[in-house]
Amino acid sequence: MSVRKSERLMNLLIMLLVQRHYVPKQRIRELLYPGSSDEAFEKMFERDKDELRALGVPIEIGQMDAYFDDDPGYRIRPDHLALPDIDLTADEASVIGLATRVGQHAKLAEATTDAVRKLSALGVPVDPGALDIVEPRLSADEPSFDVFWEAVQERRAVAFDYRTASATETTTRHLQPWGVTRYAGRWYVVGLDTDRGEERVFRLSRVQGQARPEGPAAAYDIPAGTDVKALARRLAPDPVRVEATLLVRRGAGHTLRRGADHVEEDVAGPDERTRWDRVRLTRTHLGLADEVLTHGDSVVVEEPTELRDQVVDRLTRALAADVTSRGGAR
Repeated sequence: MSVRKSERLMNLLIMLLVQRHYVPKQRIRELLYPGSSDEAFEKMFERDKDELRALGVPIEIGQMDAYFDDDPGYRIRPDHLALPDIDLTADEASVIGLATRVGQHAKLAEATTDAVRKLSALGVPVDPGALDIVEPRLSADEPSFDVFWEAVQERRAVAFDYRTASATETTTRHLQPWGVTRYAGRWYVVGLDTDRGEERVFRLSRVQGQARPEGPAAAYDIPAGTDVKALARRLAPDPVRVEATLLVRRGAGHTLRRGADHVEEDVAGPDERTRWDRVRLTRTHLGLADEVLTHGDSVVVEEPTELRDQVVDRLTRALAADVTSRGGAR
């Protein structure tokens, strides 16, 4: 999907979602399809509506005025697009709560905020609160994420320095990126390695320094039917599985217990006033620290040392960031 079409679909979604009343067809044309002929507008508009509906977006059609048989208007009701009420256990709710506190990534949120600014500048009354249900909340901390994400949208080649897990030196790679995806807790870019003439996958956290766009936009076509997620699963190395031993407070950590290999009940822990259980489990090392941190001080890592150090480091950095933010807010 081209950048122009993606932006147009996003703008149409937002325009119909943030307004409280039906939007006339002519108004939609003026703002989102300027300069198009009657025939071109009708084709694009019908195609865009069909694509949004195929994604599960309920577009309503209604009369602008109940007393006049004029052109119909369109809208998306936030309550129809939002998910229904979901009952969660305490542990499940804590996981969801942690996920929703993840900071937004600037580039993933940019399409939404840009669309709102454009519509507001054109005098369209908007209700930004309706955007909560389409707000991106997936984190991407790798410095090279922006470059690859934009390159995919623009179909622009990228050069970057890369070091594999087994190598001690970096090599410069050249890639026509087809997509960026998350697999087993890590971000990967999938595309055509032009040096080798083969499809390859690269883990973004192993990119050394800053990736560099090369050449013009629209320089290549993404092969029809490309499934980026499937390619990442096929080409990326299998995640390493590790055995972990955790101390878990009695009555807590139910998600850890459900997948445990063994649970030893009523053991001594770091807090003598509280009884603990020793939980042994096997997980992929990617994402295990996230799972442990979800339970806060109800879980203590005994083994392996690498996992304990990772959890301590994450907590230390989070505390330092919180202290810094509090100091700056004064």
